[in-house]
Amino acid sequence: MRLFWKISLVICVLAAGAGLYWWTTQPNAKPIEAASGKVAKAAGKGAAKRGGGTVSVRTVNVTRQAMPVVIDAVGTVEAEHSVAVRPQVNGVLESVMFKEGDRVKQGQPLFRIDPRSMQAAVEQARATVARDQAQLVQAQAQEARLRPLIEKDYITRQEYDVAATQAKALDATATSNQAVLQQALLQLSYAQITAPISGRTGSLSVKAGNLVAAGTGGIPLVVINSTQPILVSLSVPQRYLDDVRRAWNTPELKVEISANPGAPAVATGALVFIDNAVNPQTGTIVLKARVKNEKEELWPGQFVAARIILRIEKDAFVLPEGAVQPGQDGPFVYVVRDGKAQIQNVVIDRQIAELVVISKGLTGSEEIIAEVPPTLTVGTEVSVRGPGREGGTDGGKRKGGKSNESPAKEAAGKAAKS
Repeated sequence: MRLFWKISLVICVLAAGAGLYWWTTQPNAKPIEAASGKVAKAAGKGAAKRGGGTVSVRTVNVTRQAMPVVIDAVGTVEAEHSVAVRPQVNGVLESVMFKEGDRVKQGQPLFRIDPRSMQAAVEQARATVARDQAQLVQAQAQEARLRPLIEKDYITRQEYDVAATQAKALDATATSNQAVLQQALLQLSYAQITAPISGRTGSLSVKAGNLVAAGTGGIPLVVINSTQPILVSLSVPQRYLDDVRRAWNTPELKVEISANPGAPAVATGALVFIDNAVNPQTGTIVLKARVKNEKEELWPGQFVAARIILRIEKDAFVLPEGAVQPGQDGPFVYVVRDGKAQIQNVVIDRQIAELVVISKGLTGSEEIIAEVPPTLTVGTEVSVRGPGREGGTDGGKRKGGKSNESPAKEAAGKAAKS
């Protein structure tokens, strides 16, 4: 039994030795130590890459320049005049002399109502006036014949008084019926309905051939809105009321209107109205601006973005918006001090396009990191690679031949032009 186990042990040792000899003699075989060394070397390189290194950044300085002081608000476009056209006489609508949506001028014919019944009333009134005039002439002639006779006592005073009274009564009747004729002519003129104002027509509520009735209770035939000029109604917080009142009647005060916040202005107007009370429920006050709207960019009922320019602030501290970062304690910027990135808290006053106006936190001498890399943290060593997004400069110009001017100055020029 012992001999069996000894023989088995010898066989296992020989098999292990043969396997080791075969594996070490293969051409692709690599020493375990060598492989382990390379793995360790690669790990070392990865660790070296993950280690803290210098970050290349681009810096800018605070720009001091003129910037507008603005109030941004949302507004609603309103027609300065809006008229609901209604008939003033009863009748059948004979014709419509315009198309829905047409621009019409004041006094332009719009509708025609069947005038035949009104023409008949005019003719009847004219006949009555003619009869009254004939009777009046006869009565006045009779009174004139009797006047010398009463002076000579050929007739009694009563006979003369009857003739004189009849002449006066017929004169009053003729005057009254003349007024009836004028009223009939006026009613006839109402058969043709003209535009009370210049503006843009809306949809027709009554088509030709329908019976229409005078009065204000029914549906109007059409509504005309004036669009040139036009009003923009704005609601702004009451804290701006004093600023608006101080800027009132100054040449710098104006309102820029755009279709959406941040979009280019499509029209410019002037403030013409400040409401006489603040809304206590919303804490806002209503302002209105008048816009010429020559090309009809604005339409009644449209929601628009409005920017009220109160004044121009000289020597404002300006930075590109990419340099300002949000933080738990408020906005901040990264500044370069002793070759390292440090945080400097700032207070933002307002933003105009791509420019941010800083009211507190900067002296103007700081070197501010313009574009913050995602790996940048407080205390990171930085190397300033100069202005421009491309990292290097060539004769004061960026790659592509563009001027090596800071984004703050470029955006400032755009804001000043606007």
